Amino acid sequence: MSSIRVHDLRTRIAEVVGGNKAYDVPAVCIRLGLAEGTDDEAMRGKFRYVHSRLVPLSTVRVVAVARELLEQDWDFWLAELVAKVTEHGTPQVSTLTRRRIFDVFDGQPLCTEYDQLAFLEDVFPIGTMPSAFPDVDVWGHRSLKDDIIQHTIRNDDWSNRELFERLGLLDASKALLFRFLEAAVHPTAIEEACQKQRVESINRHLQHDGYCLSRTGRMSGSPVYTVYAAAIGSPADAAISDTLARFEPDQVHARWTAALDRRSDDPAGAITLARTLLEDVCRWLLHDLNIVASEKDDLPALYRMLSKALKLAPDDHSEQVFKQILGNCQSIVESLGALRNKLGDAHGGGPKRARPAARHAELAVNLAGSMATFLVSTWQTRRTSTVATPTPA
Repeated sequence: MSSIRVHDLRTRIAEVVGGNKAYDVPAVCIRLGLAEGTDDEAMRGKFRYVHSRLVPLSTVRVVAVARELLEQDWDFWLAELVAKVTEHGTPQVSTLTRRRIFDVFDGQPLCTEYDQLAFLEDVFPIGTMPSAFPDVDVWGHRSLKDDIIQHTIRNDDWSNRELFERLGLLDASKALLFRFLEAAVHPTAIEEACQKQRVESINRHLQHDGYCLSRTGRMSGSPVYTVYAAAIGSPADAAISDTLARFEPDQVHARWTAALDRRSDDPAGAITLARTLLEDVCRWLLHDLNIVASEKDDLPALYRMLSKALKLAPDDHSEQVFKQILGNCQSIVESLGALRNKLGDAHGGGPKRARPAARHAELAVNLAGSMATFLVSTWQTRRTSTVATPTPA
């Protein structure tokens, strides 16, 4: 952990505790598990009294004291320092990713459902944050809130990116960044019609650093999202997402991201979406190949037609290993259809019906995504080779 940040953490603890009356400081320190002292010592200097008791402690112990203090006396800056110290050595959200996320908000209102200033105050103590123009604020009475009113309401000459940088989001802790993103996609802040697009746009960048906004509940029927270190940020899921987004962003890729979102809190729905995703891909490719499929054709039937057209059927190959792999692919597709019928939410179930767990949904979604990517990649390869092959005279 950074020694500078630990020093800053000790300093902030001493400042917060020192905000109490001198005769109360010893009792506060005792509640925090710090060494006992006398009232006279505290009277001679509250900051020094607290800080001297923190210096001998290990970083882990200082963090524990800070957390205990936050339970008793919340302080934005102390919480931010605790987050930065504890996040040291964990996967970070890079400056590049943060700037790309800022661009998602370019030209958009941060909050459509209530006052934007009130929205910012829900996340940041802008009324006590220092002005961005200290040289102009000679009397020391101006706050960042005053700047925001001047430059986003009266004059409207700050872009959202400038606003975010003034708020410190470029180098804020992940905890604060994630709290802001969760607030910016909360149903109380943005209408549902725009919510989905904002979540998908943020996740497109956030996933590269191993995080994503995942649906974790509902409020009055509207989705609520929380940032998690999730599988969407894994290299495999990122590759699948990129392939499907390039292939068909509106329906196929949207189905994929919805399935990813539901894996934890709605496994049955995720399983149904996984099967539907693969069926969508099969129908899109069959249509491109001018192969007519009936509305009644189920997933296994669609896959058999497509695999024959793309030469992915086991009988199209002589090598035993390829026959075996492609036969297993066919079994996976058939099993996904069966899993959806057994564990998905497409059919009603009685009290004895098996209920899927998140791990079942994870398996189904990952298998469907891998198979969909394999089919799309095979189609693209065969399409390219066909175009590149000259027509005989």
